[in-house]
Amino acid sequence: MNPLTQSKDATVLPLLIALTLGCFGLLPTALAVDPPPHGGTPNQNIAEGHDALFSLTTGADNTTMGFDALDSNPTGSGNAPVSWMWRVTGRANTRRHSHTATLLQNGMVLVAGGHDSHAHELASVELYDPASRTWTFTGSLNTGRGLHTATLLQNGMVLIAGGQDSNGFSLASAELYDPASGTWTATGSLNTGRWLHTATLLQNGIVAVAGGSGIFGLSANAELYDPASGTWTATGSLNTARSNHTATLLQNGMVLVAGGIDSSFDPSASAELYDPASGTWTATGSLNAARRSHTATLLQNSKILVAGGYGSNGIFPSAELYDPASGTWTATGSLNTRRALHTATLLQDGMVLVAGAFHRNGNVSASAELYDPASGTWTATDSLNTARWVHTATLLQNGMVLVAGGDGTDGSSLASAELGRRQP
Repeated sequence: MNPLTQSKDATVLPLLIALTLGCFGLLPTALAVDPPPHGGTPNQNIAEGHDALFSLTTGADNTTMGFDALDSNPTGSGNAPVSWMWRVTGRANTRRHSHTATLLQNGMVLVAGGHDSHAHELASVELYDPASRTWTFTGSLNTGRGLHTATLLQNGMVLIAGGQDSNGFSLASAELYDPASGTWTATGSLNTGRWLHTATLLQNGIVAVAGGSGIFGLSANAELYDPASGTWTATGSLNTARSNHTATLLQNGMVLVAGGIDSSFDPSASAELYDPASGTWTATGSLNAARRSHTATLLQNSKILVAGGYGSNGIFPSAELYDPASGTWTATGSLNTRRALHTATLLQDGMVLVAGAFHRNGNVSASAELYDPASGTWTATDSLNTARWVHTATLLQNGMVLVAGGDGTDGSSLASAELGRRQP
């Protein structure tokens, strides 16, 4: 069922229509580019400069060629270096958007659920292997779902919770993925069905779920999942009911929830802190700009970078920093491109990579940019090969970033995926 046109959670339909995807219908998919995009041929490195970065190099004789040769000869003659480069990698078996992507302890990436081009919820699950750069199916979810959460537990299993089912209902069910067996097992259900919520792994191994949308509208309640017992327990409620917000684990163990939409379906500027020791939420400094469908990233300096999103006047490029020491927000450099429903990834060097987005006037963006915490500025970098939004971006153990799925410029879900890495 298309969550934009039908929902039995009638009270939350306007939320997804007006707030998750703006005023836009489901965008139907741009085709992925399967061969090497420029120059280069498999098993050879005959291209120079920019083309050499994208030549497909497989086989034992080419361990330092093409895209993987960035440390040896990244630019060739006459070409200026680029700080970040993207190349097409293996195409997933299923087109999907609004899914989850989780880096497993073995280095593989688990992509689960989501919606297809017709807004049908998916139960299929795939694994991406960075070594072979290929996708393989693994055990399917017991219940197809989209707009859910996925959390890597300390025991290496993955907890999927909530979401929306194929009938438009909010789900309370949860299930666990075991990488050893490749199977899913039902675990305790949430006390409150929800989607567009957040799930945060606390330092004690418990998972805190907060807010979201459900059959009774926006939710302020929060609950805790204990992997040892497989059960959920209610904890203190948010001061403000919200959905489409962000939740970030701070270095001090507290959780910062920021923005989203409020009970009036307006973007919210409010923020609050959850204290696992007391199980309570406390209001903290408000954002300078009310926003939802933004990103929030914990920086290495302990501050939180919030970027982009929808405001009361549409999509904007502003960004701001939260300082846990003072509990206040300070404006930082603005994005070069207005964006919402994008991804933000903390890189190993401490910079933040933002990629893709719903842009403005119904456009989908392929642009990417890097945020430097030292200077507080954004620098445009190499664009994705395929414009996309409501996709995922996952930092791999080798420092590369895997971007997968999403919706493309023609509105259909994507199966294409790309790998990005810094050029020295």
